[in-house]
Amino acid sequence: MRRSEPLRALVRETVLDPGDLIYPLFICPGKGVRSPVGSMPGVFNLSVDEAVREAEEAARLGLGGLLLFGLPETKDEQGTGAWDDNGIVQQALRALKRSEAAKKLVLIGDVCLCEYTSHGHCGVVVKSGDGPNASFEVDNDPTLELLARTAVSQAKAGADVVAPSDMMDGRVGAIRHALDAEGYAETPILSYASKFASAFYGPFREAADSAPQFGDRKTYQMDGANLREALREIDLDIEEGADMILMKPAMPYLDVVRAARERVGVPIGAYQVSGEYSMLQAAFEKGWLDRDRAILESLVGLRRAGADFIVTYFAKEAAKLLA
Repeated sequence: MRRSEPLRALVRETVLDPGDLIYPLFICPGKGVRSPVGSMPGVFNLSVDEAVREAEEAARLGLGGLLLFGLPETKDEQGTGAWDDNGIVQQALRALKRSEAAKKLVLIGDVCLCEYTSHGHCGVVVKSGDGPNASFEVDNDPTLELLARTAVSQAKAGADVVAPSDMMDGRVGAIRHALDAEGYAETPILSYASKFASAFYGPFREAADSAPQFGDRKTYQMDGANLREALREIDLDIEEGADMILMKPAMPYLDVVRAARERVGVPIGAYQVSGEYSMLQAAFEKGWLDRDRAILESLVGLRRAGADFIVTYFAKEAAKLLA
């Protein structure tokens, strides 16, 4: 049953379609800005007008949607730019909604504070002590209100889906309650239900200027050694009102994608993160891997593991290959 491509296509078990792919965009202030991200060849920080052009191309290619991250002009300890009704993501959402592309794409707002806080953490930071003995921790519960305000602000600006990526306990319930109270009961929540404290986020932190200024995120992101805990997190988020869930990173955690697929009935996504993308790009530049085949094989593997959709920086390139 492998003698010809038509026959292979006829019996193929896993199908990858451009509509399965979500393309991340990094939105920055200015006009006509298309600033390359050094550690992510082919990825750019885009002003709103450039993001609209990217969306138009994404729609022409038949992609499923866009995931928006913001780079604000200024940052502060609370990350107020995240829920500012005139924040950079909110501006982009309104502009995208005015475009023809919006009719063909799902617009997803990333709900987190790390891109907007001066300290680079995903929530409210509490300091204990002074000098060299000072310690810091992210305070879970006060962060929930800020995340909920961010989600409502994005929904108001036109987000079709809000996607909390912070990994605070209880944030899905807080966001669901806030959306319902503000008249956005129909806005779905895509929860980063198992987001691991990973070494594969480095290039993203350059793109989004979101590296922690002290400490790390191991106290609130998942321990990469724990599958059962990840499944408990998934169960809790669904109980709180998550309509879809997202696994991040993808490649090192295919077992989590598979276990989640066998456990829950909601749509599941996998995020092929910046480190996975940059690792493959480096191999392509060295001539160590066949570019076209490796891109598609990496994505088909995620679909085969159980992902209904994939967030990937290769989305446009993969769509062209599939065409």
